[in-house]
Amino acid sequence: MPELPEVETVRRGLQPVMEGTQIARVEARRGDLRFPLQKDFLARLDGQTVVGLGRRAKYILADLASGDVLLMHLGMSGSFRVSEGAHNHTPGVFHHARSDERLHDHVIFHMASGAIVSFNDPRRFGYMKVVRRTEMEQEPFLKGLGPEPLGNEFDAALLARACAAKKTNLKAVLLDQRVVAGLGNIYVCEALHRARLSPKRAAATLALRSGAPSDHAKRLVGAIHDVLNAAIAAGGSSLRDHRRTNGELGYFQHSFRVYDRDKQKCPTPKCGGTIRRFTQGGRSTFWCPKCQR
Repeated sequence: MPELPEVETVRRGLQPVMEGTQIARVEARRGDLRFPLQKDFLARLDGQTVVGLGRRAKYILADLASGDVLLMHLGMSGSFRVSEGAHNHTPGVFHHARSDERLHDHVIFHMASGAIVSFNDPRRFGYMKVVRRTEMEQEPFLKGLGPEPLGNEFDAALLARACAAKKTNLKAVLLDQRVVAGLGNIYVCEALHRARLSPKRAAATLALRSGAPSDHAKRLVGAIHDVLNAAIAAGGSSLRDHRRTNGELGYFQHSFRVYDRDKQKCPTPKCGGTIRRFTQGGRSTFWCPKCQR
């Protein structure tokens, strides 16, 4: 499942093509993705100008001149292909190689500029929905999401308050989208290692008895910022196929310290430990038992 850096990479790739440009026409080659498309899906998009292209958690948000917002989620295998004249490129390809089967091009945006933006999704776990901007706070997909981890609101004090009364482990809290939005298994493992904190650690230890953030909380927030910014700069992580397809792959997987490195030497200087994998909450956790406490 794509995490924040991968979605942000896709957004940045689509921005020059879609933002400020009119959607001349939209094709929906099937009536559903993960969920059925709305009956008025095409009518609310045709002829609209994309006035802004943003991101919330793992969603790409296209603000339209009409006051509607198009929510787009990539699912597990979704990707966008941009065709401009004779040139094709795929912004933010990751995890799964983009399918060359046009059979999986399910939603196609014909831009007034002549560019064609195709959403390709072999597994159809992605989805799209048009929502009124005035109703965004009540939108079920977005309602209840926590702060953005790279936003000004997210700091050690906020994280400590969110964790103070928790009776679960630190990794579970960081994966809770109500606590912080957009984090997933890969970058939580990586951030915890950078902060030298065990994924098994009680989340409540991020707050002192006074409620103030502990040094652990401060280290962790810094580590989250560092790993997300580094991953975005690298174009996200490509975990399944490292070759180039129609566009550039992300390369942050070459900078992983613990994720998918079971039984390898810990990269922390002078640690001498070995990375281990165990199952936590139904997901693989990678950590160094020696330097993560």
